[in-house]
Amino acid sequence: MTAPGNKVLIATLNLVTSDLLAPGDIGLSETAWLKLGLQDGAQVELAHPAPLNSLSAVRSKIYGKVLDQKALDSIISDVSLGKFSDIHLSAFLTASAAHSQDASEVLALTRAMVKIGKSLDWSRTPIIDKHCVGGLPGNRTTPIVVAICVAAGLTMPKTSSRAITSPAGTADTMETLAPVELSLAAMRRVVESVGGCIVWGGAVALSPVDDVLIRIERALDIDSDGQLVASVLSKKVAAGSSHLVIDMPVGTTAKVRSKVAADRLGSLFKQVSNELGLNLRVIQTDGSQPVGRGIGPALEARDVLAVLTGSSDRASDLETRAIRLAGELLELGNAARAGEGVGMAADIIASGLAWRAFQSICDAQGGMRVPPIAAHQHPVETHRSGRVASIDNRRLAKAAKLAGAPASKAAGIDLHVSLGSVVEANAPLFTVHAQTHGELSYALEYIQNEAAIISVEEAP
Repeated sequence: MTAPGNKVLIATLNLVTSDLLAPGDIGLSETAWLKLGLQDGAQVELAHPAPLNSLSAVRSKIYGKVLDQKALDSIISDVSLGKFSDIHLSAFLTASAAHSQDASEVLALTRAMVKIGKSLDWSRTPIIDKHCVGGLPGNRTTPIVVAICVAAGLTMPKTSSRAITSPAGTADTMETLAPVELSLAAMRRVVESVGGCIVWGGAVALSPVDDVLIRIERALDIDSDGQLVASVLSKKVAAGSSHLVIDMPVGTTAKVRSKVAADRLGSLFKQVSNELGLNLRVIQTDGSQPVGRGIGPALEARDVLAVLTGSSDRASDLETRAIRLAGELLELGNAARAGEGVGMAADIIASGLAWRAFQSICDAQGGMRVPPIAAHQHPVETHRSGRVASIDNRRLAKAAKLAGAPASKAAGIDLHVSLGSVVEANAPLFTVHAQTHGELSYALEYIQNEAAIISVEEAP
């Protein structure tokens, strides 16, 4: 469909046989109407879309063939032009997940994604960045790491994602503290002013096809190794990053479940990064339990603020992990000598420099906000005394999502225990936060019908 101003939209045509529309009239959905910018009485032209030659490459992938640069350029270009329906996108992503992609195919996919969209050049080096592969609820180290590194004088233009399969992405959490939907020009102004930023990557059109793919991955609840690596590295290359630390939590209920899987994924990251000219370190971290206490945007933001301000009740595990990752970046970016990064990062936190740097970032992005508090809260208690033996990250994350996170910023889970905690019968293990009574009930019903999400065993 072509509208005035050469605006084009691919849509499904539905025929009406009643008198709802007069001959020659056409009705559009509100979304199509807004995208085309139409007025009543405007004329549009309808035509069959041109055949999608890139679908032959998708069919090849369905049958397990490795796609080359030309095929992936064709697919990603058509995706960017809106020529792929959700069915086509689902087929491509599912086939890519079912037939693992080797390093050459992931490199080609990454390059194809970088070509579509804008790229940043900071005219200096190093430009540092970090990314967590996910799968670990509450692991909101990024705002703390950015604050430490900026306070140390490094440049860190952090573009972050919203949640794909988790209760919160860094962008979701940061949005409760400051605006994250900045234009590319605004992002550049913030970084030039204060040394770093924490913004939503989708708003600055860096590797924009990635956000199209993420929307489908979220619905399918899949995140394959090849797509993950291409997604992360395409955003980093487009953002102008030169030095990158990857946080890879490993645990039986994390996204990466074993050291073998972590080594394989880490190797893929390194192979593709080397070809792209990225200086990369992969850090395998403990993925046996959530990090911090909050799971969900506002609850995670609360934990971040507690660490940055040195609150007496801050989550020590979140602080320790953030300091470790920041230390790696300080060394990688030559702000600290080998072996001295962690100590330097800890000093920056303790001195209050990181907190001041974070406040400057929030102010530059549009002003600091107060995270919201959920209207409904309900504790979930243990029925026995003993020691916490296991915590199921995946089912805990699902409960937080059923409570409304991340769409409802205040929703989620507030943890009261960790592995090894000694608890008495009827003590709260965690509290469910929700904005509506219906979402609270939905989450509680799931929790009650599941086997113990947090397992308590009798102490010896």
